[in-house]
Amino acid sequence: MLAGCAQGGSTSGDTAVVARVADGDTIELDGGDRVRLVQIDAPEVGEGECYAKEALQELEGLVPPGAQLELEADPELDDADRYDRLLRYLMAEGTNVNVELVRRGAATPYFHEGERGRYADELLAAVQVARAERRGMWEVCSVDWRPDR
Repeated sequence: MLAGCAQGGSTSGDTAVVARVADGDTIELDGGDRVRLVQIDAPEVGEGECYAKEALQELEGLVPPGAQLELEADPELDDADRYDRLLRYLMAEGTNVNVELVRRGAATPYFHEGERGRYADELLAAVQVARAERRGMWEVCSVDWRPDR
């Protein structure tokens, strides 16, 4: 269960401990809650997408099992997805992990139904840098990305 919150959901500022990294944009917490990093999309490991294993490794490097982090909800966006995963920004040691993954080229911004959250501008700036500098997937994959798809 998340520290500092009642069962059934979390709010901005909750702390949690990483149990495992499932893929490049999903983690599991101690206590069993699953978290989908909101406003980003990473290549899918199970579908064999280009850069999927590397994206998972990038996220594991930022929030390895046992790491304590802060979960930040966005009040303008959904609290959970259709798979009952919490939708959150991850903050680890002062770093917005969602933005950092995009900056490294391990994920792209993803605005579900065009809804842009509080870090949309930072995510778009990060993807511009990653693309211009051919970081991560932008160097090794043929990426078809549109910010509002």
